Amino acid sequence: MSGSERGRTMTQVDPAETGQDGTGTSHIHTHAHTRLRRALGALSRPGPWKRGPLLVALALLLGLLLLLHAEIPNGLGNPGSLVETFLPWFGLCVPVLLVAALWRRSAAAVVALLLPVTVWLNLFGGLLGDKSHPGGDLTVAEQNVDSGNRDPAGTARDLAASGADLLALVELTPQATGTYEKGLAKAYPYRTVLGTVGLWSKLPLSDTEPIDIMDYGPLASTKPASEKLASNRALRTTVATDHGPLTVYVAHLGSVRVMPRGGFWTASRNIGAQALGKALTKSIAAAPSRPVVLLGDLNGTTDDRAFTALTSQLRSAQAAAGDGFGFTWPAAFPVARIDQILVRGVQPDSSRVLPANGSDHLPVTAAISW
Repeated sequence: MSGSERGRTMTQVDPAETGQDGTGTSHIHTHAHTRLRRALGALSRPGPWKRGPLLVALALLLGLLLLLHAEIPNGLGNPGSLVETFLPWFGLCVPVLLVAALWRRSAAAVVALLLPVTVWLNLFGGLLGDKSHPGGDLTVAEQNVDSGNRDPAGTARDLAASGADLLALVELTPQATGTYEKGLAKAYPYRTVLGTVGLWSKLPLSDTEPIDIMDYGPLASTKPASEKLASNRALRTTVATDHGPLTVYVAHLGSVRVMPRGGFWTASRNIGAQALGKALTKSIAAAPSRPVVLLGDLNGTTDDRAFTALTSQLRSAQAAAGDGFGFTWPAAFPVARIDQILVRGVQPDSSRVLPANGSDHLPVTAAISW
């Protein structure tokens, strides 16, 4: 190859890179077009206040559900009561939505989450701290001991060791009742058992009577007395204390079920709650100054509107003097507090949940004072 040929070869330029005139203007135009396209794309993308409209909507819906849960109709399937049973758990939706909002870089969704956070804290923030304090003239306890309990003797030993002055047990079976009577006799010289509920006491008891919570009203008069006693799930008694008589109710309201087709079935429980509420109203009217304690498995939380007849007259010891939510069921992984200690005319000083002892419910206890 001659020198002139080598020179011509080394100075040749690809027209695709330089354009038709070999000056490189096409390459420059391409870069300018890319920069312009990127700038227009950045302008067309939604800003942080416009991102995540679905997340914003979900956050607002969550806040409205917590705020207006009492307005959810309790028609077919009782959705209102079902939501209220697990109402505290809706707070777990907040961190999930927060993570999604941060991932989407949606400032609007983060701000929208202030609504459910504020409402949840207003509803349940008071339960997060320990409100108990030393003291107490009387200690009461309650447990659903489970009709299928395989070790009632062990359960009785644990309950006796709790030190409670009054011990209410529900879901007693004829086979296990004798075991509890034997195991608790030393610690509790006084007891009364009617049907499937009972009260063991270190103080004298009197005026014990069954409360019919199954067919309260016109149908109650049609039931034979023997049938009422056999199926009894509630009682009322009077405890003689150093501060005067104390009216104590022990109750086990009807079970609830989540049915695939029928929704949240609560009919039996709701009838019992209304019946118990009427019995309380009558008792309080007869002795307005006498304090009252209700111990029982109500098969529902006090957030449920079905218990208005009770919560309008009594207050929860757990809400007043507890530490945390105090969930009691199921014992293996509690998700709801359906075992309640409700009081009137006395001051709750502390309320706590005791360790599992063989039942599918955890026992609850509270110290109260006059």
